[in-house]
Amino acid sequence: MKFSPLLLLGISSISMSAYAQATYNGEGSFTAGYTTGNTETKDVGIGLKLSREGNIWRQSGEFKADYGENASTENKNRIFTAAQLDRKFDNPRWSAYGRTTHEQDQFSGFDSRTFVGGGIGYIALEGDKATWTIEGGPGWRFDVVQATTRNDIFYPSDREDSVALRAGSTFNYQFNDNVTFSNDTNAVYTQASTQFINGLSLTANLFNDVSARFSFDARYDTDPPSGRTEKTDTASKISFVYAFSNR
Repeated sequence: MKFSPLLLLGISSISMSAYAQATYNGEGSFTAGYTTGNTETKDVGIGLKLSREGNIWRQSGEFKADYGENASTENKNRIFTAAQLDRKFDNPRWSAYGRTTHEQDQFSGFDSRTFVGGGIGYIALEGDKATWTIEGGPGWRFDVVQATTRNDIFYPSDREDSVALRAGSTFNYQFNDNVTFSNDTNAVYTQASTQFINGLSLTANLFNDVSARFSFDARYDTDPPSGRTEKTDTASKISFVYAFSNR
């Protein structure tokens, strides 16, 4: 598998800075789930999130890998990575960000999908229990469409580069010291297609830094590659999460 050099550089700088400054927090997770849509899959996955927040800069990175089978046949193999750098303004509710994501999914119709962009973020709600952050801005999306055969005609792999607009929303609500609800939404618009990703999760602390998480993810593409019969994919998961921090 090939990764975007820019993405790897971003993740490396985030990790090195986080450990060098020794003011980081994050979580690792192990997941089991069930996916419907273009594939019906029983799958497992791992995830890692790492972030560091200073007075001016906020850095974050994410890695997720999912693998699934149906009737002993592989039908899910997905890797997703993301890196983001935020620069806070004098008004702490406002920030500017740069973001890059890279996804490889053998069963999506794309060999890879990469987004690079930036924009403005705003903390719309910051309370004792609820927080809500929205952000958006322009970028570029690079899609590598898989080679395919339709009606006995072979279509080679093709790369599609598009100017894009991205919007994101992160909402968290803490019911009590042990239970938290989250809703993360990302939308990337291009002239060729628009992709929506929404994730709902409920996290309950079990003991110390270990929690259980129930989540439901929905992915919608307005114009999926030829041969993909479903525009929507959903995934229901249960995860065990370990949180870590040096604070």
